[in-house]
Amino acid sequence: MFGSGRTAIVLILLVALFVGGAWWGWREFRDRILAAREYRIDPEQVEVTPQPPWIPQSDVRAEVFRSPTLDGRLSLLDDDLTRRIADAFARHPWVAKVGPVTKKYGGVKVELVYRKPVCMVELPGGGLVPVDVEAVLLPTEAGDITPTEAARYPRLSGVDRGPTGPAGTRWGDARVIGGAEIAAALDDKWEPMRLDHIEPSAADAAASNPSDVGRVAEPVFTLVTHRGTRIVWGYAPGANAVGELSAAEKVARLQRYFEAKDTLDGPEGKAQQLNVHDLPPAVRP
Repeated sequence: MFGSGRTAIVLILLVALFVGGAWWGWREFRDRILAAREYRIDPEQVEVTPQPPWIPQSDVRAEVFRSPTLDGRLSLLDDDLTRRIADAFARHPWVAKVGPVTKKYGGVKVELVYRKPVCMVELPGGGLVPVDVEAVLLPTEAGDITPTEAARYPRLSGVDRGPTGPAGTRWGDARVIGGAEIAAALDDKWEPMRLDHIEPSAADAAASNPSDVGRVAEPVFTLVTHRGTRIVWGYAPGANAVGELSAAEKVARLQRYFEAKDTLDGPEGKAQQLNVHDLPPAVRP
């Protein structure tokens, strides 16, 4: 203590005392500080990406904050705050992806990508349930999609098994997975072309996607118009089928045929048989 390193030793001791005191003080008063009103986070202080029009009933933010994972008070000083909030939003069935979660003055900002219904699956016992492009089952309990709205979406028939999981989980059936992909590919062309529903045929083990456990065998799909015309679509976009046309080319061929005749049906509106592979190729730009 009396040698040439005395000053350095004193400084080290002072720093150690300061750090130790700060650590003791934080440990002693941590809960009181985190609970302070100026640092507390309420649901109203969490800014989220605005909900799209296809989720008119559910309040995603309010439902997330009722989750047990966000039990207790939230504080801006909590080091784990953004991770806890991100995890809670990621579990909501309407949320496809959670982007950056950032603290800001007086609150938190959460960027979200919402799931979008692309198809209504007809259940074996009756009723329709929505799925997104990845065949993830979407909520129906809150009346998010009314019967009138459901009628605007493509309908997938011929599925003889209901979903095995709750809303927010993928429907592991190649018919649902492929039907959702086809519905998404047709998108805003569905209603103008007066299409009614999508039908899967028996699954074919020769066409499969080994990287996806839900697609061990792929069905061939047929589009059906309101007047009964049947259009063979073929395999879904995600199927591993050699020589299959791309979804974009199939849609373009249908669109070209429809524009030329103003219908997909036969003369005088009668039902007919078509195969999208036999239609003239789409005009390239």
